[in-house]
Amino acid sequence: MNLKNIQHIENATSDSRKELFRLGTALLFIIGTMLYVSTIHQIDSTRDMLLIIAAMIGGYMALNIGANDVANNVGPAVGSKAITLVGAIIIAVIFESAGALIAGGDVVSTIKKGIIDPDLIPDSDTFIWLMMGALLAAAIWLNIATAVGAPVSTTHSIVGGVLGAGIAAGGLEIANWGQMGKIAASWIISPMLGGIIAAGFLLFLKKTVLYQDNIIDSGKKIVPFLIGIMAWAFTTYLLLKGLKKIWKLDFLTAGGIGLIAAVIVFILVRPLIIHAAKKLDNSVESVNQLFTIPLIVAAAFLSFAHGANDVANAVGPLAAINDAIVHHDIATKAVIPLWVMMVGALGIALGLSLYGPKLIKTVGSEITELNKIRSFCVAMAAAITVIIASQLGLPVSSTHIAVGAIFGVGFLREYLKRDELSIESEIMEHHINKDPEEVAEILEHFAKTTIEGKRYMLKELKANSKKGALTKTERKQLNQIYKKQLVKRSQLLRILAAWVITVPASAIMAALLFFMIKGMMIP
Repeated sequence: MNLKNIQHIENATSDSRKELFRLGTALLFIIGTMLYVSTIHQIDSTRDMLLIIAAMIGGYMALNIGANDVANNVGPAVGSKAITLVGAIIIAVIFESAGALIAGGDVVSTIKKGIIDPDLIPDSDTFIWLMMGALLAAAIWLNIATAVGAPVSTTHSIVGGVLGAGIAAGGLEIANWGQMGKIAASWIISPMLGGIIAAGFLLFLKKTVLYQDNIIDSGKKIVPFLIGIMAWAFTTYLLLKGLKKIWKLDFLTAGGIGLIAAVIVFILVRPLIIHAAKKLDNSVESVNQLFTIPLIVAAAFLSFAHGANDVANAVGPLAAINDAIVHHDIATKAVIPLWVMMVGALGIALGLSLYGPKLIKTVGSEITELNKIRSFCVAMAAAITVIIASQLGLPVSSTHIAVGAIFGVGFLREYLKRDELSIESEIMEHHINKDPEEVAEILEHFAKTTIEGKRYMLKELKANSKKGALTKTERKQLNQIYKKQLVKRSQLLRILAAWVITVPASAIMAALLFFMIKGMMIP
């Protein structure tokens, strides 16, 4: 066997070794969770054994949340190259853990979103089996979604799990179908809101900065205001959502504090932007550099708020099981012991480190191409959409918002590109008999001019001639090429399919798991 063949074998086995390392590390964490819980709880009964099993499932759930859900917070920053993948993982691990441990709260709702009626659950044993089935089903579904590269909602996964296990335990009448209708509506509301807001910010930036003759001068005026708006949005978002369990504020108070933060940030940032702009040339790439630090800050804020809120998806059912075992009762609220919160925080951090890169790449670069400006628009949409939805009482998913914002940015780019392509084709039609170098010069001038200048050029051309060289069919074919380049339809279909089946898939698995656990526990 020659050296070349040995190298091929080495390359072929490299991925397998990495996968075994990730799997082994994840198993060590789950086993470590089991051993730790067994040391702090004496195993005197079957219920104590159930708590240890539930802790292992909770750790497995936390790993999958880290692998799937956290990617939405840092993916755009990585895709735009504002930060490296390793840097993003470090930031996310630190701020997710800090959010969970500092602002995760001491009490969690045991019946997520009020989707089932706890009064119809026969006894605490049934409640424990129900929660175990729901937690395991949600974790398995998240694992499947991560494996196929689909970012899905952790909240919807656990909602589906509780719904399915609840129906298995208490029948169809146990479900709050009105609440489920609101959650189903969020499948449309979340991505639509996120997409519209992100596209709106991008269009504003294009018209006020990128389409101007002097991009740098326009950027010096607009970018400080945008960073100030970002400071307001993220301060308000953090106060309303990230810190709500330790400091509950109304919207006006949170918004007022956010406004003060925005003014301070604007005053501090404006001279820095002006100074930085002096070293930049008049190009879109240069303006992109001004958004690097804001994107890193946005990733940190989003991770902190996510850790404070969504860690409950991992530890909520576990805390409920612990409470039911300790008090032999069913409660709508349960105290979160420190060890339970630690399982959630460490599991999310470890899951992100081991399996997060796959979804980070999907969100950051495999849906549409993201630069720093587009990623900034996505981050702004993520915060502002949550603020708007919380004030309107709309149930939205942070995952759906972030991914919807990315699609919104991509589809706006497609629309603008098709419009530009149409105008360019008309310019070429009207100059079809001219020297190619002259046509290229005209097209270059068109690309650099403002929106108003482009409209004027087109108006002049239409006034001079109506002759066309491209048929409608040919233009449609060109448009299809741009669609494929700017937004990947395969990713769109995969993600939409995963969103639609998240609740049903989790519910069916949870019902089956409940019956299996119940059958094992009843003598």
